[in-house]
Amino acid sequence: QVQLVESGGGKVQAGGSLRLSCAGSGLPFSHYYMGWFRQAPGKDREFVAVISWSGDITNYSGSVKGRFTISRDNAKNTVYLQMSSLKPEDTAVYYCAGDSKVKGYYSDSAEYDVWGQGTQVTVSS
Repeated sequence: QVQLVESGGGKVQAGGSLRLSCAGSGLPFSHYYMGWFRQAPGKDREFVAVISWSGDITNYSGSVKGRFTISRDNAKNTVYLQMSSLKPEDTAVYYCAGDSKVKGYYSDSAEYDVWGQGTQVTVSS
């Protein structure tokens, strides 16, 4: 069974940090680009970050660039999102997703074929 499971969410004050993890099972993890998306209440799901198969290529949305870092450990089938200098507007459910097709539309959620269940991140001011 193909599965992605996120963990590490929680409540933090503005300026704080959190590290999200996403563990994959039942899929050739190293063959997937891995992305993070988030969805705030009443808003569309938005792209946060993506990382290539080996981790040598990363891209970020403008709203998190310089504050968030995506990384992966293929030996552990895990992708991470280190979030620093958190702001209240970062409050959302965070999802990891896997892209096996890699057509280049990494910021489009439709590009991804495997999704986790999400983990809540709440940043208080």
